[in-house]
Amino acid sequence: MTNQDVLRELADAHGVATRYTASDGEEIIVTGDTLLTTLRALGVTLSDAPDAEELAAVLAAHREAESVRPLPASVVAVSGDARTFNVHVHHGAPADVRIILEDGSTREARQEENWNPPVTVDGQEWGEATFRLPDGLPLGWHTIELHSGETRHECALIITPDRLSTTDVFVNEPATGVMAQMYSVRSRNSWGIGDFHDMGLLAEVLAKEAGADFLLVNPMHAAEPFPPAEDSPYLPTTRRFINPIYLRIEDIPELAQLDEATRADVLELGEELSEINRTSGYIERNPIYQAKLDVLHEMHSRGRTPEREAEFRAYIEREGQGLVDFAAWCAQREIEQIHAPRAHAIIPPINDLINFYMWLQFLCDEQLAAAQARATAAGMKIGIMADLAVGVHPGGADAHNLEPWLAPDVSVGAPPDNYNQQGQDWSQPPWHPARLAEAGYRPWRNLLATVLRHSGGIRVDHILGLFRLFVMPRMQHPSTGTYVRFDHEALVGILALEAERAGAVVVGEDLGTFESWVQDVLAAKGVMGTSILWFEGSPTVEGPRLQNEYRQLALSSVTTHDLPPTAAFLAGEHITLRERLG
Repeated sequence: MTNQDVLRELADAHGVATRYTASDGEEIIVTGDTLLTTLRALGVTLSDAPDAEELAAVLAAHREAESVRPLPASVVAVSGDARTFNVHVHHGAPADVRIILEDGSTREARQEENWNPPVTVDGQEWGEATFRLPDGLPLGWHTIELHSGETRHECALIITPDRLSTTDVFVNEPATGVMAQMYSVRSRNSWGIGDFHDMGLLAEVLAKEAGADFLLVNPMHAAEPFPPAEDSPYLPTTRRFINPIYLRIEDIPELAQLDEATRADVLELGEELSEINRTSGYIERNPIYQAKLDVLHEMHSRGRTPEREAEFRAYIEREGQGLVDFAAWCAQREIEQIHAPRAHAIIPPINDLINFYMWLQFLCDEQLAAAQARATAAGMKIGIMADLAVGVHPGGADAHNLEPWLAPDVSVGAPPDNYNQQGQDWSQPPWHPARLAEAGYRPWRNLLATVLRHSGGIRVDHILGLFRLFVMPRMQHPSTGTYVRFDHEALVGILALEAERAGAVVVGEDLGTFESWVQDVLAAKGVMGTSILWFEGSPTVEGPRLQNEYRQLALSSVTTHDLPPTAAFLAGEHITLRERLG
């Protein structure tokens, strides 16, 4: 075999595409340099110019490692499927396997015939045994446990639904709703920017006056913990936790802990900032955010009632270490960026800052829950629909705290196509497929569980990324990129599991370059697709697609956040802009 042949085989073993089909149908052959760079980014150790012998040795070592792995990295199975999995033990040693369910009860796995001969690795013979999952396992997060002699091993077992049932009600009774960029939706009393109170109010009005069933909002993900913040809500510092800029100060119970004079000052500040709502100019986000943070710091310093403290502690316990890690990152960032550079600065104790940033998330969780409750009480079938961004800022909290499960040396983007002829670099680090599986997909689960807790639905931006992601070396042109495959059955299955448990619908933004079978997989799982008027030409008549020609399981809209807003679309401003740009 030639050097390139072995390299492509090694790339395939790690899920790196050696060729792909462009949007115009042209087959792109990925260069050897791109394959080597991508493999290194996934942790494969290679010299600067590996020859065929070195590549073959690395490939053999990878296969040997798989043949001596006691258990799979994780097992994700569909409820009711007769799923089998292999275990590896020293040849001749016993292999006892049992399933520990998330409620603590146990089930025995049944051993199947496996006549594969033992393999020898580093002078040690290893045997392979096959086990079948027991029937009737409940949906959820379980554990496979292997005992062999004195050794014990375990891996995650996730049982996912065959189909997301929350979608079924809308197959014959379609829902209607509104998409809104919440920062721009301001009421009389908001502080110059839309907030959670406005979200609940808007949902209530839409439900009662227009019969709307959902309010799809822009990503609520947290940006920088203090101004200036990243402009795009689609490049957050974390996808799990929420941006405190959307807090309605007057709805926070701790406002009552302030003395009368301070409370009056806060209310006066709110009245001053609310005057901005009467203008149609740019939203001055950074000074508004700083004003809210100043008030929030003052509130936090006054403490909480025993009842509120108990609720806060319960929230911390529920969110676990992920919340603590996020708050610690925010606290460290504040110390480094704000306090430390100042001469003679008095640096606040880091534990106080960590507590402060956890408290902000507690408040966001409360106010988002209140908005969802208001939406459903007004008659919305779905209520608030969250928007999940593709990834995170490379210098943000998730990039730091989740680094073991990311591939930070490459960026997510898109190959060149008719709309972006240079391709796109979104600057976001992707999940590392193998490491995410080895973690039992818990980072993905924790993210979804938090986002779905107070949402009746979730829109997953670029859901195609659960199948494959186009990646390129950091700071390099998209033409140097290729696709990395993911276990879509695991990622989509876990998405369906967490949505099923939350009682939420799922909409996948399935626009762009993708393989033809992807939409069928999503539809079979009960995940709705996305149809945009802009792209929907009729196959039978000249002009837009007819109503009965649309996909049945899809969210249809005039536009998306990537395209001109509806008002601009109706006014033809996109045509004027295109002519101006040439």
